[in-house]
Amino acid sequence: MANPMLNDKSLEKASTWGPGSAASADTMTQWPPPGMERPVGLDGESRGMTMRGTAWATSVLMALLLLSAAFGWVQTGSPTTSLNSAGQPVVNYTIPMLAWVGVGVGFICVIGLYFKPRMAKVIGPIYALAQGFFVGAISKMYESFQGGIVVQAIGATLAVFLVMLFLYGFRIIKVTDKFRRTVIFATLGIMVFYGVSFIISLFAGAGSVSFLSSSTPLSIGFSVIVAGIAAMNLALDFDFIERGEKMGLDRDFEWYGAFGLLVTIIWLYLELLRLLSKLRN
Repeated sequence: MANPMLNDKSLEKASTWGPGSAASADTMTQWPPPGMERPVGLDGESRGMTMRGTAWATSVLMALLLLSAAFGWVQTGSPTTSLNSAGQPVVNYTIPMLAWVGVGVGFICVIGLYFKPRMAKVIGPIYALAQGFFVGAISKMYESFQGGIVVQAIGATLAVFLVMLFLYGFRIIKVTDKFRRTVIFATLGIMVFYGVSFIISLFAGAGSVSFLSSSTPLSIGFSVIVAGIAAMNLALDFDFIERGEKMGLDRDFEWYGAFGLLVTIIWLYLELLRLLSKLRN
């Protein structure tokens, strides 16, 4: 799921974490107000957040994600067929328990980082490894039933990322306050909807929320909208990283921005994977 925690409130809170602040652990860092020079250490080296540094942190997290995803893929078996009480064949598929543990760990990481954003350098890699195993297991499941779909989903995710980067970089998409609020509220609405659907499925069975996995026009349209909102979250991530650099946030926030970007990319990939599966059906 995406990350509405990357917002104006996060930036305002981060900009107050200077010398003498209870949240600041770096006594060498000076916090200038927006528009002034970036913080520097005693050696004169810039200690501020940069887009290049965020890109490097994102690359590290992506590498850990892919490594863990490969392990999750290998650990996930192939579907088996058995006969039910009526003598009809039934396809069985089991996701490793460790994958669901990864989901839980990932959720805890998101909550923890909301309150302790300076810990992103530690929490980010943990999240990448935990979610990577889940992503690898889910991808193997889809690939087992629809060969080639994972490559298509990866290609679609990369294409959407590059398109959004182009649209944001050339200011074709402008992240205004209204745009930011709309995307955040839409994202929170989807989170609530998925959460309620999950709870219903626990008590009433997976068939009670078949809308999410069916290939009806309404279900496909819903997936298109959700994937679109996930893509819009990329613009929020780019905006957070750019404004963080301009405000001179501490270098630790490169990992915070990279974490947010990774959350959005994973969400976008899973939504596109689901959408492609519906279209194939």
